[in-house]
Amino acid sequence: MKKLSDHFNLRKSLIHFLQEDVGLGDITTENLKNSNKSVSAKIIFKSNVIGIVCGIEEVQVLFDICNCTSTPHMLDGMKISPKANIMEIYGTARDLLKAERIALNLLMRMSGIATITRKFVDIVHKIDPLITIASTRKTAPGLRLFDKKAVVIGGGISHRFRLDDMVMIKDNHIVVDKSIRKIIPLIRGKIGSSIQIECEVKNHREAIDAIESGANIIMLDNFSIVEAKKTLLKIKDKGLRNLVKIEISGGINFKNIVNYAKLKPDIISIGYLTHSAPSLDFSLKIID
Repeated sequence: MKKLSDHFNLRKSLIHFLQEDVGLGDITTENLKNSNKSVSAKIIFKSNVIGIVCGIEEVQVLFDICNCTSTPHMLDGMKISPKANIMEIYGTARDLLKAERIALNLLMRMSGIATITRKFVDIVHKIDPLITIASTRKTAPGLRLFDKKAVVIGGGISHRFRLDDMVMIKDNHIVVDKSIRKIIPLIRGKIGSSIQIECEVKNHREAIDAIESGANIIMLDNFSIVEAKKTLLKIKDKGLRNLVKIEISGGINFKNIVNYAKLKPDIISIGYLTHSAPSLDFSLKIID
């Protein structure tokens, strides 16, 4: 069940987006003779592809903030085809057009992320349905709530939402405190056992150090397929594979993901999902 605070945070973000876009007012629409005329409109999917729609709830809340009512014809996560009717909206021209661009921007971005995530998920699940596709924190400031939700709608997991979700020991932390074998027990002693510790490693020696020091997850970061395979074999040879989850990250794309998935990691994290997924195209048309 959604927390009440989640709804408040969503409304707060959407109001901020409106304030950013509207400024002191929509001087075009407000100066039309019939700006207060009641109209209806529909949102149409324009891209010439099969996509995964995402952002329906957000767009409905946005139109509600702008005193419009909406009737969706799709739910988040559904497949959409070109020219699909996504939603109908009713309100004054002034209110409806105030929300138009933000609504379309959110649908475009979130549906693009959900669609690309689903493609990666479908590929790896043909190899091993237990492999999880995860996003990263490579999101545009202010959009993480929307980007991460889109990944989940696409069948992935959000991974860390914020820095306080779990411990993630990265290369710069190791530079500061030098030793993986010292850092992990130090942090574990301070945070207790309920919070997971993940450690980014750059070779098989660091991977073994991290596992033996008590990491819950190790990230093979920017490993070639050959290096990742070698590291996983060494971990298995030492009888450590069942003690830890293995995450592979860095440079994952459609050309190489099959070979990485064949190594049977637990998680494959992909920054591309949120920083480079192509948006899908939607348009809003006033009917009358």
